[in-house]
Amino acid sequence: MSTRVDSPASVFPTLSAVPAQYRVEYYDAARYLIDGQVHEWAGPCQEVLSPICVIESGEAKPYKLGHYPLLTETESRQALDAACRAYDRGCGAWPTMSVAERIRHVRYFIPRMQAVREEVVRLLMWEIGKTWPDACKEFDRTVDYIRDTIESLKELDRTSSRFVVEEGFVAQVRRSPLGVVLCMGPFNYPLNETFTTLIPALIMGNTVIFKPPRYGVLLHAPLLQAFAESFPPGVVNTVYGDGPTVVAPLTTSGRIDVLAFIGSAKVASILKHQHPRPTRPSTRSAGST
Repeated sequence: MSTRVDSPASVFPTLSAVPAQYRVEYYDAARYLIDGQVHEWAGPCQEVLSPICVIESGEAKPYKLGHYPLLTETESRQALDAACRAYDRGCGAWPTMSVAERIRHVRYFIPRMQAVREEVVRLLMWEIGKTWPDACKEFDRTVDYIRDTIESLKELDRTSSRFVVEEGFVAQVRRSPLGVVLCMGPFNYPLNETFTTLIPALIMGNTVIFKPPRYGVLLHAPLLQAFAESFPPGVVNTVYGDGPTVVAPLTTSGRIDVLAFIGSAKVASILKHQHPRPTRPSTRSAGST
């Protein structure tokens, strides 16, 4: 019994056949954010192929979606220097800022993020292979998470303003930032789960360096200008490229205070043990799944 095999043209669409609402052009994401400035990158880049195939010249091929910069150790160290300057051992403008002021900056970011919603959703759909409704849901859930984090911090701040009595002692418990945080999210929820590490670290007064996952890089590019406009220089910085090239210089420097990582236990262990003082009290891993 023979099985009929459909031709590629009957299974995959041409790009022109994709409805305009869902179509995406080749995306140039050759830029990165360090010290409050979005820099253009003229060096080598990594081309991104979509998991979605389209028909080109009669053949089904993964769609060439765009490219992102392959930064070097130099840019990685620049990002670290900027984050350390902004934190300034806890004396920088961001960690010493009032809770109300930090919340104001995060709220300022939300409409700027929403302004690029469709661009991010399309990239999320084509880069990760999510359906349009799922990509929209991930974006909207991320915005809701930011708002919920703001409300949680407000409640935490109200609770911390009260005095408590524990074992005969009257005390007021206040929480302070820990330092420079390296945030790394997973590819399956590259926006939402990256932000679940980034936003809490940020709003509590830490400075942040975040590296997107290998799959799910382009969709962060439309947000770089929003970060630059919403937060003081050095508070949010990005690095792109191969882990051994751009992440290893950060972890081996000893100047990363917190690792917020969602990924495999094997990679988490490698990152943790690259730090010269992996068990010091102020260096904590946010866990792995």
